Amino acid sequence: MEVTDPKAIRAMAHPVRLDLLELLVANGPATAAQCGRVLGLPQANCSFHLRQLAKYGFVTEAEPGQDRRERRYQVQDTRLRVPGGFDAVTRELFNVVVGREMRAIFDWSQRYDHESPDWQGKGGPVTGVAVMTAAELAEVKQKLVGLLEPYFARAVASGPRLEPGQRYVRYFLAGTPMAELDISSDRHPGDADKQHSDGDTEDGRSDD
Repeated sequence: MEVTDPKAIRAMAHPVRLDLLELLVANGPATAAQCGRVLGLPQANCSFHLRQLAKYGFVTEAEPGQDRRERRYQVQDTRLRVPGGFDAVTRELFNVVVGREMRAIFDWSQRYDHESPDWQGKGGPVTGVAVMTAAELAEVKQKLVGLLEPYFARAVASGPRLEPGQRYVRYFLAGTPMAELDISSDRHPGDADKQHSDGDTEDGRSDD
């Protein structure tokens, strides 16, 4: 599902709504009350955000469960894509996504010591500085997405029924080109003001 409507993009740019979408993808149809119990939020709060997601087509009503009085929601499309461009609305969504993922990484680091030994040391961030062309950066991104695609598909297909030893794993990949650096120059930042430092005046005499 390609999202191009600025109002829809803005509607998605909320951490609770992203949490709800992720939860519905992982666990299948659920009510606002069920979502609230998992996310630790009031039912009314989840109900409001689910209605907003439904307004823009991100979720739809699912078949009723055992309690037909409660409305169940399901994800309209398990894969959402916001096309290129980085206008104000898209940047707003980007900022929410990055902030949400950074909190998830921090939370994982805080509970690391309580993880089972089987999972310790297996995940975590990978950092480094690479030298690439723009085309190579795009190629690496495509290869990484292709590598993860079968596991993303498995998350959608399995729903809440995981095999022994399986867990949901969050992935947040970002290649961020650095600003162009000129390391060939001998001039250092602040050199132009050096003659004015240490209390000296323009003619070299001290103010004291």
